[in-house]
Amino acid sequence: MKKIYFLFLSFLAIQSSFAQNNLEMKGLMAKEMKSFTAKMNVGNTNPNTLNYDLQYQRMDVSLNPSVAQISGSVTSHFKPTTAMSSIYFDLTNQLTVSQVTFHGQPLVFQQLATKELKIDFISSLPANILDSLTIQYNGTPPTANNSFFTNTQGGTAVLSTLSEPYGAQDWFPTKQSLNDKIDRFDIKVTTPSQYSVASNGRLMSETILGNGQKLTFWRTQYPTAAYLVALSITNFVKLNDTIGTPPFPFVNYIYPGTSINTTSMANIEWTKTVMNTFETFFGAYPFRNEKYGHMEFTAGGGMEHQTMTSMGAWSKQLIAHELAHQWFGDKVTCGAWNDIWLNEGFATFGEHVANEKLLMTNSEFMNYLDGQKNFITSATGGSVYVADTNLGSVGAIFDGRLTYAKGGYVVRMIKWILGETIFYQALKDYHARPNLAYNYVKTSDLNASLLQSTGKDFTGFFADWIYGQGQPTYDIRWKQTGSTLTFRAGQTQSHSSVSFFDMPLPIKVNGTGGQVAYFALNNTSNNQYFVESVPFTVASVEFNYEYQIIEKNSTVAQDNSLSTEDFNKEDVALYPNPAKNELNLKGVKKPTNFTIHFIDGKLVRQGIYQPGKEISISELVPGAYIFKINDKNIKFIKK
Repeated sequence: MKKIYFLFLSFLAIQSSFAQNNLEMKGLMAKEMKSFTAKMNVGNTNPNTLNYDLQYQRMDVSLNPSVAQISGSVTSHFKPTTAMSSIYFDLTNQLTVSQVTFHGQPLVFQQLATKELKIDFISSLPANILDSLTIQYNGTPPTANNSFFTNTQGGTAVLSTLSEPYGAQDWFPTKQSLNDKIDRFDIKVTTPSQYSVASNGRLMSETILGNGQKLTFWRTQYPTAAYLVALSITNFVKLNDTIGTPPFPFVNYIYPGTSINTTSMANIEWTKTVMNTFETFFGAYPFRNEKYGHMEFTAGGGMEHQTMTSMGAWSKQLIAHELAHQWFGDKVTCGAWNDIWLNEGFATFGEHVANEKLLMTNSEFMNYLDGQKNFITSATGGSVYVADTNLGSVGAIFDGRLTYAKGGYVVRMIKWILGETIFYQALKDYHARPNLAYNYVKTSDLNASLLQSTGKDFTGFFADWIYGQGQPTYDIRWKQTGSTLTFRAGQTQSHSSVSFFDMPLPIKVNGTGGQVAYFALNNTSNNQYFVESVPFTVASVEFNYEYQIIEKNSTVAQDNSLSTEDFNKEDVALYPNPAKNELNLKGVKKPTNFTIHFIDGKLVRQGIYQPGKEISISELVPGAYIFKINDKNIKFIKK
């Protein structure tokens, strides 16, 4: 934990005004990091589990929160996608499988050092025929990942799980690859009768067995990623209420000590308010047929377990973050840990929404955004997207600056580009699309959804802000001549991975008589000129006036030396952009060498531009490119 603690000290030093919230988030991020380290050999996909669709699992286990052990069975219903003579499940070899039963008959199996269970069938199973088997197992789950852990609260034992990202295999046999959600899941847990079990889905029954034991049965019928299956067990105080409009169940399993804490209870009640806000802006809560609620655990922070978030603290920001995950992370789930910003960035944006709409005055929210922006730009490099070569790095996966803060700010910038009304409708469209809803998604899926909803292609935007590194610094100059206001926007970049950040620039113009005008300057090239009409005398110009975009140390100055001659000169430009099969070039009057590079700088082709002739790009694959001519770099998009 020391390493994680020091990571967060640097975070808190930059954003001390939000220290309490960040301390509460520390537990969640530290937990995610710990789980990731020991499981990195697994990667995003286990190729041995790609030949079947896992449709249903039923867990029937015995647990005592005072003992870190598990025993019982998991029954799995699966459909082979091709004929198969054996099947693999992800399961740690520190648990002991005693028997595998198939149609009432035992099967031969092997527990592998690769944390897999290999089961051999007596004869090959045909494709596309639903089948099932039951795995009996027991033992003490490994403690390295802390995915299955015991503790005490108020002197009473408590047992909880937290499997993100690869910890599910530490306590039950399943399929962890981010490509196949489990369509339905039944969780049946036998415990000493004094304890209560909290878990995903709907509570179907609690049955006293008569031998000092109790059987608790939860069922979820929404597709669920294996790492989002969870439970917590102790002497909970159970609060049953309703939430949302129209109402659905709001279920909280909390410690007795929490139930008498007025601040915690008020914040739990506040969940109803933020739920209404999120349903307004994000769309209907995705799991209305079951519930939303919280189950307390001792890991610190929070974890967005589907339909029932695990909570170790009760700040409103943390409640909002985890609730936002139900749309972004649970309903649509990152399809590779490289794209974890699709979970954590959007949940951080959920905090933006809660702060803006519910928790802060406008000046407080501006201070919050300024703090986030300063934190993001406190280093010159680092991409939000986690490169394959960095997947072994705890800090790269769960990076507070990049995955959380910058990921959330990227969502804010999409809102600035689209406008609030179009943006929130596009968000609702994104997680509602039939091919994405309750499924795994990647950045390319978000891009395609935004294009379908808005007609705007964000390929270049994501190339800059998700795959690229760093941020721009702007030098904005302005000059008023009568009712004409001329701007020149210069830009430098903090990292060579991005040659130019195409962004609409937020400009606020203040008049000497208190008048105000707003502009969004579509900045597509360096030292670009803009002309706007302003029917009043300008006193000052503000840039990024509501922190709409990420930038650092930008300057704005009146410059009466701005030359209209420079503005009227025909600059080098490519069109159309985006382009399909050919490019046109203006501003070059003689044959000139040019090169085309991928966004990462790799040379794609080179040639000689002949004035007046089109440049064919039909052979290029769709994506973002850099066109270089006369020492000028121009980014363009190939449709």
